[in-house]
Amino acid sequence: MANPFVHVELHTKDLPKAREFYGGLFGWNLEDMPMPGGGGTYTMINVGEGTGGGMMTDNFSGAPPHWMAYVGVDDVRAKTARARELGATVLQDVMSVGDFGLMSVIQDPTGAVLAMWQSLRSAG
Repeated sequence: MANPFVHVELHTKDLPKAREFYGGLFGWNLEDMPMPGGGGTYTMINVGEGTGGGMMTDNFSGAPPHWMAYVGVDDVRAKTARARELGATVLQDVMSVGDFGLMSVIQDPTGAVLAMWQSLRSAG
């Protein structure tokens, strides 16, 4: 399948409460790691099979707590430009996430928000 969903991320105001809730509800293996650039803690969600994700504290955007879906792409710069051509609003232009990858966030013409991810690490 071309361009699958590869990551799902919770942006929350209360990370400890979210960890307790989702860990208790689903039994997810949650692993804390430092955010690139010293931006706090990022909690990886390891689910075994299927698409995993992460959780992070968002005290700055003003958005309510929400889940963000990421679609894997080969060239995030080209896909972000193409999304703009097709009528999307670029909410977060292409940015580096440490040495892990590149991402952008778009809002489609219907108002839905989606992130795109280009991994800089080879699989395997």
